Amino acid sequence: MKKKPAVGVAAIVIKNGKVLLGKRKGAHGAGSWAFPGGHLEFNESVEMCATREIFEETGLSVKNPRFVTMTNDLFHESDKHYVTLFVVCEYKNGDVEIK
Repeated sequence: MKKKPAVGVAAIVIKNGKVLLGKRKGAHGAGSWAFPGGHLEFNESVEMCATREIFEETGLSVKNPRFVTMTNDLFHESDKHYVTLFVVCEYKNGDVEIK
């Protein structure tokens, strides 16, 4: 079976000129700092994915999500290929819940 790249979405949440980062756990990059995010689901827009993942991972609500850039990353040591879409969002409400 031919392998295909995974599509991820990373959300850059801005509040008062600051951005939200979290420490990765589990998958590739465990222990490194990263923007919240996850995999794009079938029939989901990039903006919907960013909004959903932010809420699932932090409990925050955001507004005005917009695509800004993307990366194409090959992880040879783990035989993975990710295309990651970056979305900027403005903080709307909620308190960060570490999950």
